[in-house]
Amino acid sequence: MTHPLRIGIWALVHGNRAALNDPEEPYDASWPRNQALVQEAESLGYDCVLVAQHTANPHKESLDQLEAWTAAAAMAATTSRIEIIAAIKPMLYHPVVLAKMALQIEHISQGRFAINLVNAWNQREIVNAGIHFLEHDARYAYGAEWLECVTCLMQGERLSHHGAHFQIEDYMLRPAGTFRPRPRIYVGGESEPARALSAAQADVWFINGQPLPDVQALIADVARRPRPGEPLRYGLSAFVIARETEAEAQAAYERLLALAAQDTDIKAYVKANTDPAVVMRQTMAKSIRVGTNGGTAAGLVGSYDQVAQRIAAFHAAGIETLLLQFQPFEAEMRRFARHVRPRIAG
Repeated sequence: MTHPLRIGIWALVHGNRAALNDPEEPYDASWPRNQALVQEAESLGYDCVLVAQHTANPHKESLDQLEAWTAAAAMAATTSRIEIIAAIKPMLYHPVVLAKMALQIEHISQGRFAINLVNAWNQREIVNAGIHFLEHDARYAYGAEWLECVTCLMQGERLSHHGAHFQIEDYMLRPAGTFRPRPRIYVGGESEPARALSAAQADVWFINGQPLPDVQALIADVARRPRPGEPLRYGLSAFVIARETEAEAQAAYERLLALAAQDTDIKAYVKANTDPAVVMRQTMAKSIRVGTNGGTAAGLVGSYDQVAQRIAAFHAAGIETLLLQFQPFEAEMRRFARHVRPRIAG
């Protein structure tokens, strides 16, 4: 069964999503901007916001960086309807502490909070903090045990756990279950361990932007795996450039592509700090694109009608949550809400 389509946005935790130096979008990763952005997104009818987690800016360490979990708590207190999804890298937080934080934000938001588990691609962020950076598959084994503990605690269950990474004795958290059994769980990543973890423990598997046939193949692979409970649901990241005509959209795309080409120092910095085993890096290398996490590789560049039709095709393939990026963000977010969203059925 395909659920109704939900459309969300990425918070601007590290500023611009496509190109750093854009005269139409001066760099700004501040809390005031993100607060206003999320409040406006809610008023425009967007369903959710993803707050990515980085402690230092992953593109350039001299740039500002919004902290995900304190910001998510503040967003919870200053909105009323939108779902707030905070990303989390398990190596940075003990499961007991993180579960308590999640339950607090769930309580503040009155049942609108979710976590997005990502197993860390930025080696510098971990290693320079004095934390051992596990190899790729070991990070997922760690994340699976971590998430098992967090899930139990978020559900208000009493936990005694003795595993490879965590020793937890007779722990229970309150308040829990006030609004629903627990916050929703998203998992990101497309490697084999990420797929296995998503099938076993996630509510929603978050896929990086890529062409429809590739997304269909990914969904088919994970959907056939054994799974406890309700069927897994699917989300997709995408960068949108929509205009009245396809030619206008292509011109806007070429503008951003040219601006992004100037960010050679950023690209070199990111590459130097990225674990080469991360599948996202391999996927992104397949196409010329703008935006993060796949960006325009999902093909949402075109006329209003074309973009709406392509979104409908993703929805028919099983994507139920779209997390969108734009640049300049606020203006294009408004354009999408006005011209594309009404063209999408469901």
